[in-house]
Amino acid sequence: MNQADTFSYRTKDLVIELAAPEDYERVGELTAQSYFAAGHFETPEDSYLQFVRKVRERAEQAEIYVVRREAKIVGSMTLIQVGSDYADIALPGELEIRMLSVDPAAQRGGVGRAMVGATIERARSLPGINAVSLTTGSTWHSARALYESMDFVHVPQRDWVVPGTDISLVVYARKL
Repeated sequence: MNQADTFSYRTKDLVIELAAPEDYERVGELTAQSYFAAGHFETPEDSYLQFVRKVRERAEQAEIYVVRREAKIVGSMTLIQVGSDYADIALPGELEIRMLSVDPAAQRGGVGRAMVGATIERARSLPGINAVSLTTGSTWHSARALYESMDFVHVPQRDWVVPGTDISLVVYARKL
């Protein structure tokens, strides 16, 4: 058993814990559905949405967490450190949040805030980690407002465009 196996985070009505193999299918579908429902992709068969459904493969290199409300999975996220094939922006000493997704029916209910809070706590428990970083869409104003309200700072010199697209992404980081 490693430290991730025992890490959990609780709020009044949410439990955030490491995803079990039996959760992987739900995590993949939830992530793809929430991204598609938000209008980020033209078709649910987009290659990136197929990629996010490959949770079992991702779990070999990253920590995947689920959020449960009354035992139902209503959110998930992937936490990654530099060196993982899944790291987009992580620098040494950072824990990167990727693929944070909330069931559309549970949005605006504190799930995203709880996941970010859990990430900060998880990062504090990891030796050598002194910051949390993440990427979000340049026009995703509500997500950006959430991160800024939790003391994340936009790091414009790290912003990037998804290769082969015109999708502009912005990077946020929070020192611990």
